[in-house]
Amino acid sequence: MAAAESDREVPSALCTEFLNFSVKDTASKWLQVTDLYKEVYHHLARYVPKIYCLGPNLNPQSEDLLAQMLLQAPLEWYLCGEDPSTGLAKLEQNNQPSQLCGHVFKVGEPTYSCRECAADPTCVLCMQCFLGSVHKEHRYRMTTSGGGGFCDCGDTEAWKKGPYCQKHEPNISDSCQEDPLAHLSTDMIARCYNVFSVVLKYAVDMLTWDKEDELPPGLEPPDRSDTYYCMLFNDEVHTYEQVIYTLQKAVNCTQKEAVSFATTVDRDGRKSVRFGDFAFCELAKSVIVRNTSRQSKPLRVQVMHSSVVAHQCFALKALHWLGHVIGYSDALRRILCQVGLERGPEGENSSLVDTLMLCDSKMWKGARNVYHQLFMSSLLMDLKYKKLFAIQFAKARMLITEENLMTTIIRTFVDHLRHRDLQGRFQFERYTAQQAFKFRRVQSLIGDLKYVLISRPTEWSDQLREKFLEGLDTFLELLKCMQGMDPVVRQVGQHIEMEPEWEAAFTLQMKLTHIISMIQEWCATDERVLIEAYKKCLTALTHCHSGFADGEQPITLSMCGHSVDTIRYCVSQEKVSIHLPVSRLLAGLHVLLSKMEVAYRFPEQLPLSELSPPMLIEHPLRCLVLCAQVHAGMWRRNGFSLVNQIYYYHNVKCRVEMFDKDLIMLQAGASMMDPNHFLMIVLSRFELYHIFSSAECRKRYNRENANKDVVQQNNTLTEEMLHLIMMVVGERFESGIGQVEGCDEIKREILHQLCIRPMAHSELVKALPENENKETGMERVIDCVASFKKPGVTGRGLYELRPECAKQFNLYFHHYSRADQSKAEEAQRKLKRQNGEDTALPPPVLPPFCPLFASLVNILQCDVLLGMLGAVLQWAVEPSAGHWSESMLQRVLHLIGMALLEEQQQLENSSEDNDVYFNFTLKMSRPGEAPSNTASVLALLENLQNAPHLEVHEDMIRWLLKTVAGIKTLRERSASTSTVTASGSRGQEETACDKDKAERKRKAEMARLRREKVMAQMSEMQRHFINENKELFQQSLEELDASTSTSLDHSPASPDAALACVGPRRSRPREKRQVVTCILCQEEQEIRADGKAMVLAAFVQRSTVMSKNRTRPPHDPKRYDPLFMHPDLSFGTHTGSCGHIMHSHCWQRYFEAVQAKEQRRQQRLRVHTSYDVGNGEFLCPLCECLSNTVIPLLPRTMGSSSCEQPGLGQWLKTSGQQIKAMHSAHRKLQPVSTVEETVEEECPAPEVFTVDYIPTNPYSSTIKEMLTTFGSATYKVGLKVHPNEQDPRIPIMCWSSCAYTIQSIERLLVDEKKPLFGSLPCRQDDCLSSLARFGSACWTAACQPTVQGHFIRLLAALIPDPQVEASPCILDVDMLHLLVSVVLSYGSVHSQDSSGLSVDAVQLHLFHLITVAHMVQILLTSGPEEVTMEQESGEAERGEEEGACRLYNTLRTLVGSSLPEVGSGWHLWRCVKTGILPYLRGAALFFHHLHGVPAPPELHALCPGQWEVLCGYLSLPSNLLQLFHGQQELLEPLLHGWCTHPGIQQTLQGGGVLVSFPRESNSLIDLPDDYSALINQASSFTCPKSGGDKSRAPTLCLVCGSMLCSQSYCCQTELEGEDVGACTAHTFACGAGVGIFLRVRESQVLFLAGKTKGCFYAPPYLDDYGETDQGLRRGNPLHLCHERYRKIQKLWRQHSITEEIGHAQEANQTLVGIDWQHL
Repeated sequence: MAAAESDREVPSALCTEFLNFSVKDTASKWLQVTDLYKEVYHHLARYVPKIYCLGPNLNPQSEDLLAQMLLQAPLEWYLCGEDPSTGLAKLEQNNQPSQLCGHVFKVGEPTYSCRECAADPTCVLCMQCFLGSVHKEHRYRMTTSGGGGFCDCGDTEAWKKGPYCQKHEPNISDSCQEDPLAHLSTDMIARCYNVFSVVLKYAVDMLTWDKEDELPPGLEPPDRSDTYYCMLFNDEVHTYEQVIYTLQKAVNCTQKEAVSFATTVDRDGRKSVRFGDFAFCELAKSVIVRNTSRQSKPLRVQVMHSSVVAHQCFALKALHWLGHVIGYSDALRRILCQVGLERGPEGENSSLVDTLMLCDSKMWKGARNVYHQLFMSSLLMDLKYKKLFAIQFAKARMLITEENLMTTIIRTFVDHLRHRDLQGRFQFERYTAQQAFKFRRVQSLIGDLKYVLISRPTEWSDQLREKFLEGLDTFLELLKCMQGMDPVVRQVGQHIEMEPEWEAAFTLQMKLTHIISMIQEWCATDERVLIEAYKKCLTALTHCHSGFADGEQPITLSMCGHSVDTIRYCVSQEKVSIHLPVSRLLAGLHVLLSKMEVAYRFPEQLPLSELSPPMLIEHPLRCLVLCAQVHAGMWRRNGFSLVNQIYYYHNVKCRVEMFDKDLIMLQAGASMMDPNHFLMIVLSRFELYHIFSSAECRKRYNRENANKDVVQQNNTLTEEMLHLIMMVVGERFESGIGQVEGCDEIKREILHQLCIRPMAHSELVKALPENENKETGMERVIDCVASFKKPGVTGRGLYELRPECAKQFNLYFHHYSRADQSKAEEAQRKLKRQNGEDTALPPPVLPPFCPLFASLVNILQCDVLLGMLGAVLQWAVEPSAGHWSESMLQRVLHLIGMALLEEQQQLENSSEDNDVYFNFTLKMSRPGEAPSNTASVLALLENLQNAPHLEVHEDMIRWLLKTVAGIKTLRERSASTSTVTASGSRGQEETACDKDKAERKRKAEMARLRREKVMAQMSEMQRHFINENKELFQQSLEELDASTSTSLDHSPASPDAALACVGPRRSRPREKRQVVTCILCQEEQEIRADGKAMVLAAFVQRSTVMSKNRTRPPHDPKRYDPLFMHPDLSFGTHTGSCGHIMHSHCWQRYFEAVQAKEQRRQQRLRVHTSYDVGNGEFLCPLCECLSNTVIPLLPRTMGSSSCEQPGLGQWLKTSGQQIKAMHSAHRKLQPVSTVEETVEEECPAPEVFTVDYIPTNPYSSTIKEMLTTFGSATYKVGLKVHPNEQDPRIPIMCWSSCAYTIQSIERLLVDEKKPLFGSLPCRQDDCLSSLARFGSACWTAACQPTVQGHFIRLLAALIPDPQVEASPCILDVDMLHLLVSVVLSYGSVHSQDSSGLSVDAVQLHLFHLITVAHMVQILLTSGPEEVTMEQESGEAERGEEEGACRLYNTLRTLVGSSLPEVGSGWHLWRCVKTGILPYLRGAALFFHHLHGVPAPPELHALCPGQWEVLCGYLSLPSNLLQLFHGQQELLEPLLHGWCTHPGIQQTLQGGGVLVSFPRESNSLIDLPDDYSALINQASSFTCPKSGGDKSRAPTLCLVCGSMLCSQSYCCQTELEGEDVGACTAHTFACGAGVGIFLRVRESQVLFLAGKTKGCFYAPPYLDDYGETDQGLRRGNPLHLCHERYRKIQKLWRQHSITEEIGHAQEANQTLVGIDWQHL
């Protein structure tokens, strides 16, 4: 009790202090004192613990209020020296707003970056600034913020152009440079200075305070209580689940509480989990530590004194307050910056800002966020202090010079990677999770280096040069540690046991890729820097190679009369590494020497003469040989780590600084060597030297006995080596190697990608290397090589190669993988065939080399190469063993082509005087030397031209020979001597060509004749077959005629009678057998009432697609009576079918098999399937469509064409008697428990109506069984209950499902603008027929009195019946549902009637009655008339309008004042006509399918005059009001009964839901055109449960427009005993279990059905390239594509969402494993 009292005293004590406290007095007291610091601390020590942290639950509202009054108000008063409300307002008035926007982003808010103008990708704008900026018209990127960054609008350093939006545009009149402090009095400045320094010092002290039980000096509380908090901190190791479990044990809370604790810890970084005395909290701490220390280090928990926590809470408040106050004036901001950056007494790095930054990692998340926000709103918004802060922050051209940031960052980075091998290279062990995490942290340093280098200098100072080169030295140290790291040795014999760690090295390489490129770009801007950097890099490489020749034997290679000294080295036996960053950097710089022309202008400054080309090429060559050997399968036993390394080496992310640079290094080396020497070294490294160097090599190196694998390997190596030579000579598209522009390289990349196939924008971007700004430069050039093709409703927009670019295609493009190459080859050959060209793919014409690399072309005409080419051609001439391959030959032909084109180019471009030094044609026609006398290359080619085994290459060889001839002609033209021989030889050439043409023509002619002969034979056989099987064909033709005539069977008995589907004049279609085939056993079966049952696979689902009232609470399934459907259609049951037919016994066998399989599967695996067998679901055996029941197919009911056709009056009388008779019969059936015996005299039944007569059931046992099956399935799904075959509601649910499905299809046809008949797919047609016929038969499977009871109650809604209580009011009944149910239930009554009463007559009377009731319904709910121009009515219409007026006035007299007066009959008739149309169309569909009467042709098309035809088909007068006025005396009493129902007045006066007709079709919500509007809307959405917290996955319901907080613990609710996420819970409220959502941050549509089914679907938002961007990874602006959104809407309206999910889950098994219910 005492505790409670003391609790109560505290606030009251505070209240008295509060009343006695004067803000003004306190402030004026502070103004007097000398030591403000001590005074304020004393004040805080006294009040803070009294306001904050007084109990287990914090109360932020009252705390904030008190803190404002007792703590913040005095500070503000002191600051202003007067009442703060006036003082701060004055400051604000005099303030000049900052040109920096500084808006801090919330989580998920949209940010925009301009791809053209941003200095780097981190420069972003908020939405407001973006919309007012010039960048809106540029190529921009849109992303969602992770929270915490700020808008860079107004910061001139962040933008190359357009730094200001309209709002932040500086005024020219302002002298921007003036000091903002000029407006303030010195007095004010001093006061601000004092307050800020005290408050900031206090906040920093408290947030960096690490003692748990005492406070900083000056803050000790006057009286100390024993109250503590057990504080839990966030870490990066433990999962949500571990924390929740531990908390439940430690502080015994419920799971819900533990979840909320865990969520807060994750969000704020800490949370108190227990409040009490020290021992109590210590206990909880020990449990938490014990529980979490098993797997990893324990959770961090501290027991903190409540006063410490209180002061920390207020410290955060104080930082908020500072941020708020400086918002009033720039001057205050400037003062706060001074205070923050002022050096403390400890000297270096001791200012308050430094202290905060140095303690950053020790603080909890909440505190970090608050102080970062303050820094952003103060230091970073003040241009003067921004740079000072940056220097402190980094301790960057400015920064590189002054603080040498580059060196610092790299040194720090290298220090962290301590593992080295003996040569000082990095060694990465297998990382534990903790180390990997640290490594990721260390790598972020490299990212910082990127921002230092991102803006290249335009002019260099000596100091900048010095510092940059100093940084480069450090960087080379880092690269030297990487040169040769992770070396590999080939495994021979057995497979490698443990896969070596390779990822860390590649991660490092990827991080450095951009840095290396940027360093080269810096070097390219200054010649002196480039020369120095080149020298440094060369020195570093020489240092790496110092042990290069040691221990390796020197050997001499000789071949074709040339010899070279090198070392013996086998890649397949020694260590080799794929990491060579030093050589690659040198290669890059070497290209720059050529590009900047430094090599030609200052050759004396370059150490080019000292270069040893063999040393330069050695390591890159080993690397390329390693790749070739891996391709050849020689390294198979080294496992996947090597395969992955080779993959990344060529991959677009790494290749720019790996593969490409190795190739350049080979080019650089080869350009300084004798080409023969270069080729011999290449042969030696490829381990092919022995094959090509032997004198006998032409005669096939003698290894017939060699092992097949070795032969295969050597073939592949030879192919790879020839490819390498092509690349060394042919890759000239880097500017500096070839004479090309920068954009030519990208053009060529794109062109070769598009040669494989047309590609989408995103695929192209992925295939191109990105620079440090994530740009590929593609947009500048794409239009000159490709044309864009827009997408349709599916698929994406594609770029297609322009036809004129195809001639630049190079089959051996160096970035093609093997797979790409074969795809491209196939595509290009196919294209040539289509254009009727020959299929040769000759090499393209190449640009000339730059002078530094010009000597490379000599490789093509050197002796060694000619020797190699000759050898391969010789092998191809006499193919016996497998020692050569077609692709080897293809490469040789390509090389010859390259050489010929090179010569042709030189000849065409040469002027008379300078001699063309390149003469390949001469060399290729020279035979070998004397002893061997080998044939010349040319002779071999001519030999191969007609070789039968080389047909594929025929075109290419022909092209080569033609080119040779062309070159000869060119040479002769230039020489213009010995004309006679020339013309002679040309003559020979021509005759050869002519011969060739004639030969081709002859072949084509023969092929044509052969084709014609075959065709003639086939048609003869066909004729023969038909003659033999005449009668069979005759029969099938007749059937065909019959079927076409029946499907369009408009021939009723009398030709002139119009078609009618209801009533005594109903057309009787000719009876024809209905034969169907079972999809499971393929047997044919006639559909007969007494035959085997045939069934359709069907899917029944609850639906709210047509609902007009989503707020109606779901009904209680046990007590709900579904007999009458309310017109708001809030819940319906829809039945769909895929239209596939089975025998019922086949289906049962199939379903049992599915069940058995499911039981076995559940024991083995614990995953869901895409269908839930427990709920009776299965996939249709043919089309795999999701189904959950089957509908039996029934024959058409034959109405007896009886004579007895009473009028309305007589029928009303008869039916009244029948109903009375049934009432009394049903009463007899009930147990006599009612006390009051019915005194009513027995009503004599009409003699022809036998109440106790039980009709014989016409159906076979299997059909009866299926009637029950479908009935109970519909009942189970529609009401969400357990199946119960005896339940009286089963027939009602079936009728209701039939009516709802008809209504939904009718709406669909209207929305799709399709005619009522003839446009439905047959699966829907069959489904409707089956439903209607099933409905008319289902009473046979139920208890007859029950169904009669339903009929009586249904009829009572129309014809008031005293014995039926609680009949609904006419406004609460959907008339189509009523019609369907009454007509279908009448069978149970009619079966006991032997008077010969015509069913058709009864149906017509019922239909007319309900139509009148519906007209009354429409008139009662028709709104007041809109003022429109009255149409001039014709004669016929006048009658209708008059009738409408009369009926309406009758209703007004009955209902009274609730109906407004309407003068215009035209308006009323229009209301009736439009309102009743959907009902009439539904009725037409229903009767058509029930009776099978074909529809009139006018209803098969959308033509005028539909109304009259429709009324005729339904046996209605086209003036519907005649129905009422014709039988007025009979209908008036009914009308009276309807209108005096108490429910009418209540609904009309706003008591219930009033639905007006026609009901509009529901659509999905309207979406904004620009996606960023949605992102913005979602970013301001807060989670409804966790007090104003941002939602992580805001998700928009597309059906009703609600925004939900998906995929989070906070918004989970319980549904049927299971925790489900917000979206799943919403589907049950809004969509009867089916939902369509848009996940805004992911730009992804989510389909959900039930708890276990879901799938993702392409969003309706596309970028300009016709692609969706799921996950917003690319950031292109997105716009709504209306066609795609309509497609989603159509799926929803067709009730196909569940089916779509089923198909998606079957196609993609990973979708099945997702826990959809948690979304």
